[in-house]
Amino acid sequence: MFVEGTLRWQVTEDCPWDLLMALALRDLAGLANVERPPIPRVFPPVARVMHPASGAHPLPRPTVQGHVSTPDRAALAEQWRAWWEFSLQRERRPIVSLVRPPHFEVFDRAIELQDLVTEHYEEAVAWTTERHAEYAELSLLQHSRRAADIVDVVRDREHELRRQAGYFRLDIYVLPLVEPGAWIVAPHTVVVSTSLREDSTAFRDWFTPVIAALV
Repeated sequence: MFVEGTLRWQVTEDCPWDLLMALALRDLAGLANVERPPIPRVFPPVARVMHPASGAHPLPRPTVQGHVSTPDRAALAEQWRAWWEFSLQRERRPIVSLVRPPHFEVFDRAIELQDLVTEHYEEAVAWTTERHAEYAELSLLQHSRRAADIVDVVRDREHELRRQAGYFRLDIYVLPLVEPGAWIVAPHTVVVSTSLREDSTAFRDWFTPVIAALV
């Protein structure tokens, strides 16, 4: 994560691990339109690993009566959404992900989600590791340009208004999505596609009216 700003305003940019994991698992599970607003599928897509007798969903779980139950898709969607919304909150998200094998205790009260993570952890963590490393490398190589994309727009707005910016905060999460764009996902929190963030002109065109509304 990097931070730009002053004592009055702050813009952070990051590619959080848990958000990458959540989107990878969402796509592997075939969940759609579970978050608000809906976020496009990831790109590149997550490579699947074949699991015997499981298909695209977690393995069926034995019930207390010994019968086999199929995954509850509604419960899975609800549990995934709760994890997503929690992970969007920068102050509450742990520095080191709590999604850890082999038992994934963090999901002990979200059994359908725990089953999904158990079944697809290998695919999801491999994809997440690659995407996180790609972002870290680009962020380091392009830091000056990316910082300027933010600071220049704020300074231009201050010049236009003939005053300093008042207090505001904006958290930008850069995620590899199949569609370019930006989505407001929580108060002062925006998801931006990697393709939009890598296009300086397009990013500034999007960022300028956002800052006009904040300053």
